[in-house]
Amino acid sequence: MAMRTFDIRRNLATEQYLMNNDELQLPLMLFYIEKSCVIVGRNQNTIEEIDQKYCREHSVTVTRRLSGGGAMYQDLGNLCFSFIVDANQNKFGDFKTMVAPIVNALHEIGVKGAEVTGRNDIVVDGKKFSGNAMYTRGGKTFSHGTLMLDVDTDEVTRALNVPLDKIKSKGIKSVKSRVTNLRPYLAPEYKNITTEQFRDLLIMRVLGVKSMEEARQHEYQLTAADEEKIDQIEEKYYSNWDWVYGHSPNFTVKRRQHFTSGTIDARILVEKGKIENIKFYGDFFGTDNVQKLEKVLKGCTFDEPQIAAALHDVDLNKYFQGIPRKEVLRLLAD
Repeated sequence: MAMRTFDIRRNLATEQYLMNNDELQLPLMLFYIEKSCVIVGRNQNTIEEIDQKYCREHSVTVTRRLSGGGAMYQDLGNLCFSFIVDANQNKFGDFKTMVAPIVNALHEIGVKGAEVTGRNDIVVDGKKFSGNAMYTRGGKTFSHGTLMLDVDTDEVTRALNVPLDKIKSKGIKSVKSRVTNLRPYLAPEYKNITTEQFRDLLIMRVLGVKSMEEARQHEYQLTAADEEKIDQIEEKYYSNWDWVYGHSPNFTVKRRQHFTSGTIDARILVEKGKIENIKFYGDFFGTDNVQKLEKVLKGCTFDEPQIAAALHDVDLNKYFQGIPRKEVLRLLAD
């Protein structure tokens, strides 16, 4: 399905609606393009991830997605793709398998060196052109990602505040030095394609058809009833200030660390030796909502044995996938 709106809020609401619709047969594939925007991960502190003044003055839409991972800048030179699949048949966090149809299609149009690397990136010549994230709910998982065809990379550094610890962990000097657009890597006959033409090329190759007319035979057309429900989702989430920004709690302790599988930034309000409030921020992935973990820790004495005891029967990998349990405990309790 190719979306016909350039508003990221509408596109994410449509994706969420399609995932929640049990009448549609899986798998589903969705492509969308949007005007200048920043999308922060589900668990990130929006105000700290973006340059709020710059985004406001340059009409950069800011919203939050359901999935984890880090903040992303997108514009009309970027193409987004999403696969909605059966969660029981696809392992959460297995980005390599999930994005394989896209990587194979890119190989066919000239980007021979495209490969999945790290936890969720697709790169060429060691430079990132795609970031990906996952979300699972109700027996379904969606995996969505970006494809930088011709993004204004200067805007990436202006709109985002990328933490220095994340840059240093990759041994690089700047965000701009580690990203690339795909256009220079395309086969000669595709060098001057538009983002829409790029989308259509990928759709045809993923579906194994020779024309968009043939591809449209597989397309689902949204009904008026669908659109009304998408309106409600967009209003509740993606255009809602509380969802996008939220209210950062008061805190007396800040514990932050960047791991290979993501960053955890814990803000803790400690009063009379007990955790009165705790909030986890970061670009980590997990199948469970981290708010459940916050509730477990509220009221706990703020010391290592008590925190370890409170979390004894908790599978922390469900909240911070790929980050060793002992490292999470050390971060919170040391």
